[in-house]
Amino acid sequence: MPDVFLNSFNVLSHGVIGYVIPFLFVLTIVVFFHELGHFLVARWAGVKVLTFSLGFGPELVGFNDKHGTRWKISAVPLGGYVKFFGDESEASTPSSAALSAMSAAEREGSFHHKKVGPRAAIVAAGPIANFLLSIAIFAALFTISGRPITSARVDTVQADSAAAAAGFKPGDVVLQIGGKKIDSFTEMQRTVGSEAGQELSFTIKRGDATLELRATPVLKEIKDSFGNAHRVGILGISRATNPGDVVTERVDPATALLLGVKETWFVVDRTLAYIGGIFTGREAADQLGGPLRIAQISGQVATFGISPLLHLAAVLSVSIGLLNLFPVPLLDGGHLLFYAVEAARGRPLSERAQEMGFRIGLGLVLMLMVFATYNDILHLAAS
Repeated sequence: MPDVFLNSFNVLSHGVIGYVIPFLFVLTIVVFFHELGHFLVARWAGVKVLTFSLGFGPELVGFNDKHGTRWKISAVPLGGYVKFFGDESEASTPSSAALSAMSAAEREGSFHHKKVGPRAAIVAAGPIANFLLSIAIFAALFTISGRPITSARVDTVQADSAAAAAGFKPGDVVLQIGGKKIDSFTEMQRTVGSEAGQELSFTIKRGDATLELRATPVLKEIKDSFGNAHRVGILGISRATNPGDVVTERVDPATALLLGVKETWFVVDRTLAYIGGIFTGREAADQLGGPLRIAQISGQVATFGISPLLHLAAVLSVSIGLLNLFPVPLLDGGHLLFYAVEAARGRPLSERAQEMGFRIGLGLVLMLMVFATYNDILHLAAS
């Protein structure tokens, strides 16, 4: 009987240490910088900030700064918010009755009494902070660890594959894809993996000759080292890694910053392409994940060390920044949409229209969360 309790404790402790702690580490970094973006621009615009919260629900611990802002950690660690003076709720919904009753001095520090420009800047600052965080993390990783490069050499060609049909042979080195220079085998895999079903032109070096080949990657499901399934474009070629094949290129901070920008844009581009693929039927929506999937991946990545975990935080930061820019009421993009309409009309939408918008947005966000959680459960059950 004691062994049963001991085993249960070991499983529970492994779950907390192996998944929950890495998940909270990654999510806290991303959420903190998102809300910090809102906070800093709001302070710059003269808006009084009432609350800066990591998490939702009851407060666990907190303090007041000299400006009267309550900084706190709340019980449900699945996000965060900044509440401004004049907000009726954490979603920055206004109350016309409360706003109209404010004195002139109070209106100076009220978010909703600011002009459209400052309000839009405050709202946009959250997603922008996420993108800047990603660039900074990627740049730091490139600066510290360098950039590992493995030449885009073809060592084997699978029979009856897209590469075989195109005429690839062992020993070929891919120089360009679609006119874009390819510096490594990993870069080639990324390009091919995201272009399933699309014919691509390849510039290759074969001995002393330079040739042009055309191939169409085939969409296939592969599994990573953790057993997670991914649908990517496959040519049917592989690369053997021999001693000395991997070269780590040291980069200066300026180059690392540029690489950080490129890496961030790659995540944005692939995310938008995936979402577009869902609507066109080229991609399956079952790859959408929620908190459970993020927690699982965080735990898996954490086994490789702090650098891969920070890389995951950078990718997640881009995703959250991009998601928040979608024109859905309740998200930052929804607020920006309302402000664009206000700027065009010369006056804000009616309180009823905004309330209806936020209700629709809440419904969409909840449906997305339920769908993502459903996918997470199916994924965990299958793994």
